[in-house]
Amino acid sequence: MKRKLIAGNWKMNGSLAANEALVGALLAGAGEPGCEAALCVPAAYLAQVRGLLGNSTAFALGAQDLSAHESGAYTGEISAAMLKDFGVRYCLVGHSERRQYHGETDAVVTLKAQRALAAGITPIVCVGETLAEREAGQTEAVVRRQLAAVIHTNGHCISEIVVAYEPVWAIGTGKTATPEQAQQVHAVLRAQLQAASAQAGRIHILYGGSMNAANAAELLAQPDIDGGLIGGASLKAPDFLAIMAAAR
Repeated sequence: MKRKLIAGNWKMNGSLAANEALVGALLAGAGEPGCEAALCVPAAYLAQVRGLLGNSTAFALGAQDLSAHESGAYTGEISAAMLKDFGVRYCLVGHSERRQYHGETDAVVTLKAQRALAAGITPIVCVGETLAEREAGQTEAVVRRQLAAVIHTNGHCISEIVVAYEPVWAIGTGKTATPEQAQQVHAVLRAQLQAASAQAGRIHILYGGSMNAANAAELLAQPDIDGGLIGGASLKAPDFLAIMAAAR
């Protein structure tokens, strides 16, 4: 049985001093985790956090984005090969904020997932609906479309990805899908993955909509929720450690 995965997304937060304090507290409190855990940090801090983690096996290093291109004249972009040089194991792909603020399409997200897989990095492919789409009854159609694009191009190795369901209306708003709402969408995604791969049982499907220390246990108890993609709570060591403890 696969262990649950708790991935922290620091977003555009942190400083050298704050990162040192946070990682130190996480390492001190993690012990021997009963789950897998990752820290997806801003690119500027990858080298620092890698050094702070040292030989610890409690936390894997993650990035928040990567280029859809292998290399070349793409100023400001960071390639999958560069991330691999820093020991990055996971990389967020298609986070709703990238889709919303940077215009990333399903096609771009698919290419980014492909680049990550080719470099031996596990893409955490984010899917989710807006409030307007949910109210229009389009939730399942939206998440299936977003995931289908990635499956179509990467079907031969789709069992190597992680999927994160993040209802856009519940990110950073304090609103959270009920465990039943989250489970319903996770079940849809699970069925879609099972139809695409005989190895679908290996794939983690994370919930990424304002999971916190108070609601983690109830969400993680759902049969198709294999972990969490944690935003704000990942910046507070006690909260992140509590979520990890709920994932045992």
